[in-house]
Amino acid sequence: MKTDILIVGSGCSGLYCALQLPRDKQIVLITKSDVESSDSYLAQGGICMLRDEDDYDSYFEDTMKAGHYENDRHSVDIMIRSSQDVIRDLLSYGVDFQRDENGDLAFTKEGAHSEKRILFHADITGKEITSKLLARVRELNNVTILENTTLLDIITNDNNCYGGILQLSDGSIEAIEASQTVLATGGVGGLYRYSTNFRHLTGDALAIAVKHGIELKDANYVQIHPTTLYHPNTKERSFLISESVRGEGAKLYDKNMNRFVDELLPRDLLTKAILAQMEKDGTDYVWEDLRTIPAEELESHFPNIVAHCMKMGYDVTKECIPVVPAQHYYMGGIKVNDMSKTSMEHLYAIGETACNGVHGKNRLASNSLLESLVFAKRAAKDIAADTVVAASGDIQINLENYQDTEALANEYREIALEQIK
Repeated sequence: MKTDILIVGSGCSGLYCALQLPRDKQIVLITKSDVESSDSYLAQGGICMLRDEDDYDSYFEDTMKAGHYENDRHSVDIMIRSSQDVIRDLLSYGVDFQRDENGDLAFTKEGAHSEKRILFHADITGKEITSKLLARVRELNNVTILENTTLLDIITNDNNCYGGILQLSDGSIEAIEASQTVLATGGVGGLYRYSTNFRHLTGDALAIAVKHGIELKDANYVQIHPTTLYHPNTKERSFLISESVRGEGAKLYDKNMNRFVDELLPRDLLTKAILAQMEKDGTDYVWEDLRTIPAEELESHFPNIVAHCMKMGYDVTKECIPVVPAQHYYMGGIKVNDMSKTSMEHLYAIGETACNGVHGKNRLASNSLLESLVFAKRAAKDIAADTVVAASGDIQINLENYQDTEALANEYREIALEQIK
């Protein structure tokens, strides 16, 4: 198999990258599961946008403060300055954000934000954005999408990447040669007992990078979301109770229904407070009260959350719900520069699997979709400008080495776990 560009992952970063690449380039986009099973679809809260120049300093400081000032300041500046351009692209693709009574874009606020700067579509913003990106990608004649296709390894020689080894949906093992390869494989939640992530996201690209000596950055920086709906069955993906709920006024209570914390603290600090309260109370969860939000707003802004809680036996308009922290996001990953290039030639990384330093030690709410899109577009522009074609030459590949895919998956899980500890 041969292509100009191989994109590994069907989340918002992989799809947006494909849309930004030249139409004369042949692109193969693969995904480990079905094309809609990416964490981008699960994002509830929204996507940040710099509203005007007066908000720049505040937005920059909020991002830095949440990241414990370990953020890469240059990357943060790029993300914020690029936000309006990305939103214009999304609107042109048909993304439907909430509007106010005048028809203007409506903004909401989440934990650790000092201003309202978050665009949203009810409580399924990620699905709205990613589904519209996918629809536009499906219209492209130069993109081939392969579902249920796993990247087993990358093809390398002398610190150059020449494509990958794939397990196709029928179980067969194939090599694909590509001039440029983009890793957009998502996070590491599948390695955790409690996680809001899809279970198949197990840090494969992280392990492959370690195997080939590709640089990582902040590999142990993992974000725990403070509020997911408690469920005793740990095999199920944890259901997120969006930060936007607390941004709109939801409160947190201990076992005696007493408020014990500022609900708008940064995620890591709020998580610590919740875990400390759980230990103090001897409970497996704390209570979240959505009744502080008007019922009409609950139904319009958070219909998915309301419906899921009802399905699980909780009427949020009449009672509190049990919530517990769970793994949510990966701030570390494969080290990239501000054009999303890794330390290996012809290899890029974007989205949650990459680390450009934007998030520092802790991600600010609703920066994830924005960061993924901003740096996916920069990767696409860099690829388009690269006139050097990677030619694999006479590299010999023994596909027999990849037949035991279960053993390889277990090996990668162990490598990824070792990195994030």
